[in-house]
Order: sequence, then C-alpha cells, then structure tokens
Amino acid sequence: MGVEGCTKCIKYLLFVFNFIFWLAGGIILGVALWLRHDSQTTNILYLQLGEKQAPNTFYVGIYILIAVGAVMMFVGFLGCYGAIQESQCLLGTFFTCLVILFACEVAAGIWGFVNKDQIAKDVKQFYDQALQQTLMGEPDASNAKAVVKTFHETLDCCGSDIMSATFTPVWRDDLCRKDALRNLIENANCHKKIDELFSGKLYLIGIAAVVVAVIMIFEMILSMVLCCGIRNSSVY
Repeated sequence: MGVEGCTKCIKYLLFVFNFIFWLAGGIILGVALWLRHDSQTTNILYLQLGEKQAPNTFYVGIYILIAVGAVMMFVGFLGCYGAIQESQCLLGTFFTCLVILFACEVAAGIWGFVNKDQIAKDVKQFYDQALQQTLMGEPDASNAKAVVKTFHETLDCCGSDIMSATFTPVWRDDLCRKDALRNLIENANCHKKIDELFSGKLYLIGIAAVVVAVIMIFEMILSMVLCCGIRNSSVY
C-alpha cells in the first residue's frame, strides 16, 4: 500500500533533494577533476628539486573530493530509487550511507582546516630552497633554476618578498621579467601568489563542502520521516 497525504509529499520532496544531491555529486566530481588537472597547480606540484619532490599535500584533499563526488552520485541514485519504490530497506541503506558520508566530509573538513596554511607554507619553503640554490650557484643550480623559472612563469611572480621581487631581475634577468618597477608596483612576489593560488582553491572546496552538508542534513531528516510514514502505512 503506497503512502498518502503529507508522507507522499515528503516522498517526492526527498526524490527532488536526492536528484539535487546527485547533481551536486557530479558537479563536485567535475570540480575536483578540474582542480586535479589545473595547469597552475600541476606545473608546480609535479616539480622535483634534486631528489626532493614538491609538496603534494594539496592533492590529498583533491583525491578525497573525487571520492566524495563519486560516492555522492551513487548515494543520490540510491536515494531517488528508494524514495520512488518506497523501500524501507533502500532508504535505510541510503540513510546509513549518508551518515558515513557526512562523517567523512566532517573529517575531511577538519583536515583541510588544520592543513590549509601548511599546504601553502610547504610550497613556499620548496620555492625558497630552489631560489637559494639558484642564486648561490650550488651544485644542483641548473635543476633549481628550472624549478624557479617554472614558478615564475606559472604564477607570473618573482622572488620571495617585495625586496627580492624588485631586485632579483637586476642581477638575474634570466629568472624574472626585466621590469623591476612593475614587480614593485604589483608586489608580485611568489609567496603572495602561492597564498592566492591555494587559498582560492581551498575556499572553493570549502563552499562545496558546506552546500553538500546542508543538503545531506535535509535528506537525513526527510528519509527518517519517510521511513516512519512507510512503516505506519504498512501497519494500517
């Protein structure tokens, strides 16, 4: 016997929310794949200084986001089908998946909040080490110079602070653009550009996580109400 009245409205409301959830999963998966293959981050995080690989902690968050997006699409489909079929078993499985997914998202959010400054800090330290080796003419200077030039060309920056961004071109115009005055006016030091690069992408991930969390909370409430309605209608 199918559900009636308010429970029937909740059934279709849950279906709509699940469809939105499924679309959100596809969007998050697409955004994660775009972040994973973004030319700026890829150019920088694939660099290698001697035997040292560029810090790739940022990719941990991206891989989590890819997994979350794929699971969201599966769970959204499961919720849509369970709501239409009025299946307590499917809705129960859907609710369990939502709880697990919500817990994973909270854990990933905490990880991201804790590491949001560390990610940029590690990349800046990697750049500073390469810049120092290049300017000091150390044995690995040729490799370090290639790393530094990749940073400068990818982020359109020069130096690790305002002073080095202004005066590096004076003696190393093979590393930076020659317009030192433009560097000074734009404050185009690489530390600032690295902060902007990763803070912007982490901010985008944070917005996606908050939107998904709100949808998930609504879905958990609706699925519980619908399960209760289905159980009551089966009794009568």
